[in-house]
Amino acid sequence: MAARGSAADDSVTEVARGGPRGVGTVLEEPNTWALVLAAGEGSRLRSLTTSPSGTPVPKQFCSLFEGPSLLHEALRRAHAVTDSAHTCVVVAAQHRRWWHGTLDSVPAENLIVQPENRGTANGILLPLLHILARDPGAQILLLPSDHHVRQEALLASALRRAVEQLTWRLDETLLLGIEPEEADPELGYILPGMSDGRGALTVARFIEKPPAAQARELIRAGGLWNAFIIASSAEALLTLIRRRAPEVVDEMRIAVERDRDVGTAASAVAVLYRHLPILDFSRDILPGQESALRALPVPRCGWSDLGTPKRVAAAVRAVPRPALSIGPGVAIGQLSLAAQHSRLAAG
Repeated sequence: MAARGSAADDSVTEVARGGPRGVGTVLEEPNTWALVLAAGEGSRLRSLTTSPSGTPVPKQFCSLFEGPSLLHEALRRAHAVTDSAHTCVVVAAQHRRWWHGTLDSVPAENLIVQPENRGTANGILLPLLHILARDPGAQILLLPSDHHVRQEALLASALRRAVEQLTWRLDETLLLGIEPEEADPELGYILPGMSDGRGALTVARFIEKPPAAQARELIRAGGLWNAFIIASSAEALLTLIRRRAPEVVDEMRIAVERDRDVGTAASAVAVLYRHLPILDFSRDILPGQESALRALPVPRCGWSDLGTPKRVAAAVRAVPRPALSIGPGVAIGQLSLAAQHSRLAAG
């Protein structure tokens, strides 16, 4: 345990200090792309994301308070490492009413529409192939679109450090793990191994939603919350998926190439999605490939996936109600999770 704890001391300390660059600095790496995943349904939080009229709103289009949507908060997060021209967003066709006209800061060619939800692995593969077609040497930061972070500067420093490490991790994929604030049995955990001698930790195994007692043991053993924030070269990420689903990768590549040739009349991906297997990235792709993965610990930063009403309530209690500040091109959330929680609590 002592060896594991010391393995990332240097990286964690540097992240906590803000790293070699200022908190507001954007990395100037021409091949750095951010990919924001915004096609999920957020069904676990349906009790809070259903409007008074009975319309379910995907969580990423809601806000914690009455401010920018969680998706726009994720876009701000992406800009810690790259610019709008290198930020892609994958959205769902069935959510068009929520995203159409609200993502003006995202170039049209960077908005990737997924025909339907066939699991997170396919949701990553589709935009990944689009990026590779434009930039074969792309380095990618993968960001969920529906999380909340209380101390954004701490996370931004970790994101920049992860992207910087990609310059010498061409065949490895970095998983950013959050130092836990409590033993939450509803989250996934990364159990790190030893230091790899290059600023990160090896990955021993993954544990999804362990019982509370096991979660406490994992934390004592150095376990990290799996925030599903990933930094990787595009080719290394593609290799992970190909090892588990080679036929899917080949079929998707052909469909993407056909649609890029045809342009607005594109339909090959839509046809393919009708029979794609559902593939979950955490469950179906990562396990068994630990040797190609590294964990980068992130200091406690008030991260929450806002995955349950309980975690929404905890996030609301921990954050003073902010002053409403909406910049140009930023959409206000369709629903305020805080207001929804208060309404339901009042009966």
